Amino acid sequence: MSADSSTAVILPAPARPVPAPSRLAGWLVKTSHVLVGAIVPLLLLALWQHAASAHWLPAQLLPSPALVYASFIDLWQSGDLTSNLVISLKRVGWSLLLGGGAGLVLGVLFGFSRRARAYLYPTFEVVAQFPVIGWIPLLIIFVGIGEPLKVLAISLAVIVPVTVQTTKGIAQVPRPLLDVARVYRFSLPQVITRVVLPSALPTLFNGLRQAVMQAWLALVFVELLAAGEGVGYLMVWGRQLLQLDLVVVAMILIGMVGVVLDRALALIENRLQRWRRNAF
Repeated sequence: MSADSSTAVILPAPARPVPAPSRLAGWLVKTSHVLVGAIVPLLLLALWQHAASAHWLPAQLLPSPALVYASFIDLWQSGDLTSNLVISLKRVGWSLLLGGGAGLVLGVLFGFSRRARAYLYPTFEVVAQFPVIGWIPLLIIFVGIGEPLKVLAISLAVIVPVTVQTTKGIAQVPRPLLDVARVYRFSLPQVITRVVLPSALPTLFNGLRQAVMQAWLALVFVELLAAGEGVGYLMVWGRQLLQLDLVVVAMILIGMVGVVLDRALALIENRLQRWRRNAF
């Protein structure tokens, strides 16, 4: 054997590339997650149907799923369901604009100004502990019981999460990034759009999702107390008529709309993450 052959180095075989999961496999995984999540609702539906069929409670107290579905179809075809839902969504939209805008301004103020955070933020933390129901008597005195009462009450529920998360997001921006922006002499709009927003985007969107959920919950509560229309009023209307099927329809609608809003915000957040990566 020659010297060249004795010192030859045997190179390892190249590793085979791992095939990427197919679309069918991803679809099967998502389908399995949906099926697993549907087990508990289906069991509860079966228990509900059995309880109604066995007359565990009178039909006035425990309407059957078939009756609830029929009531849902009647309300949908008559337009009562959609009209009240549109009214509720408008209230949430105006409240998000008003309360979200105010919370964003306060969060930016607390995030950029140490003096404002030192002098004003402790007071904000105390006021933020007041529940929405605690503001309603005071709001009734100043704005009455009309539409401004509902919008302002829901806006107060929105301000808190937006302000808190905006303050946290700005405070968590890495200081080296701000130093680099200062070296390159970025203007304030450039600092906000190119440094602050991309860094704080996950926290800001977390605050927005919390605000939407708080607004939706506060909306139902306010409409239960003082409203002549809206999704919450459907529950009051059904209770007054002793038709609990209407109450159940409103409850299911509230839950479905809440889930849709949260999923829509999650989808928008995923899309914005691409802009966040490209902004740096």
